[in-house]
Amino acid sequence: MRWAPVLLALLASALALAQETPAERAAQEAEARRQLDRIRTEIQALTAEQRATRGERDEATRALREQELAIAAVARELVAIQARQAGQERELAALEQRRSELTGALRRQREALAALLRSAYALGRHEELKLLLQQDDVAGIARVLAYHRYFQKARVERIDGLMDDLAALAEVQQAIEARSAELDATRAAQEAESQRLAGERTARTQLLAGFETTLTTQAARLAALGKDENAVLGLIEKLRDVFADIPRQLGAAEAFAGLRGRLAWPVQGQVLTGFGATDESGRASAGWRIAAQAATPVRAVAHGRIVFADWFKGYGLLLIVDHGDDYLSLYGYNEALLKEVGDWVAPGEVVARSGVSGGQAVGSLYFELRHKGKPVDPRAWLRR
Repeated sequence: MRWAPVLLALLASALALAQETPAERAAQEAEARRQLDRIRTEIQALTAEQRATRGERDEATRALREQELAIAAVARELVAIQARQAGQERELAALEQRRSELTGALRRQREALAALLRSAYALGRHEELKLLLQQDDVAGIARVLAYHRYFQKARVERIDGLMDDLAALAEVQQAIEARSAELDATRAAQEAESQRLAGERTARTQLLAGFETTLTTQAARLAALGKDENAVLGLIEKLRDVFADIPRQLGAAEAFAGLRGRLAWPVQGQVLTGFGATDESGRASAGWRIAAQAATPVRAVAHGRIVFADWFKGYGLLLIVDHGDDYLSLYGYNEALLKEVGDWVAPGEVVARSGVSGGQAVGSLYFELRHKGKPVDPRAWLRR
């Protein structure tokens, strides 16, 4: 949480200045209010950004709807085209069958005509005269000639009809083939359009998913900023309470500055993180992290008064003791706080129980010393 160290430093600085002049206290409160204004400005900017993102998402949703309706229309047209094409293909197949039948009939007629021509040639040019001479009466002769001419005429008409049918069939087949090619081209164009629209739909869907992720992130950031805003507001109220409640001097207790090198450790344990050590984000530690099992008693290092006892983001259950002369000691990661704001504590008095609050993986105590709001290395103050 990027605001946690800032807020802690602000709190510590304010508490360190609690015994100074009203003007300095007013300046400290003004700094807290400036911090609050910055957070609120960021909230406003992020809210505007979120509105813009929602607008873009809504526009993309409308465009996606239009594209999906267009895809549906293309799909319906494809079905209709396929149905028409199937009908044309059936018609073409029937005409092909008919053409085959007519072609066979034409071949037989040609064969018959060829046979007739061969017979006529074999009989010679005077065939009709021979037929006439073979008849005994005039009526028979007329009848033979009529039959002969009738069959010849019928054969010629049959051949002409077959030729006409074949020509008509060729024209129909040509028209159907052209229509089929046109339908194929239309179908290919429709499929290409459908694929294009589907690709755009996929891109729009991915864009919408990106908007949803952005909105979720923005909502989380707004929630975090809202908590920061509340934290600063609470801090300002606490500062007012502290300024009104803390006396200018802490009594006759030994001055904290004279305890350098003689302070008892708040807990006994190995120093896991030293003063100035950097974490993964590159931020330097302002204090020590001391190994301690859960529920280990945490003791005040010197006489003083509790000025903060609450949960603080990044530090868990945090307790701050004002030792006077602008000196503060801070105790974080606790499992339980045993003192309240305003309580006086003596050196070595148990004020908390260590734990893993503040998101720690293992039991430990965060210990920090500050003078005039600035962290100092505990090594120079604690007994060796």
